Amino acid sequence: MQYNVTLKENASPEELSKAKETAKSQGGEITHEFSLIKGFTVNYPDDKMSTLESNEYIHVEQDGEVKTQ
Repeated sequence: MQYNVTLKENASPEELSKAKETAKSQGGEITHEFSLIKGFTVNYPDDKMSTLESNEYIHVEQDGEVKTQ
């Protein structure tokens, strides 16, 4: 499953690096890194999601198509 991971406002840039390392060490593959916001898209095993979601400095949401109408 693909997820977008972004830093929360109170997080330091180091927290983004830690989140990337955690994602990769748990079997994730980073497919895109954002330039305007601090974050990335990762293909990540569903059964490991609690590891990423337990990080208090990041927000995780499932990637998907967005429609305006």
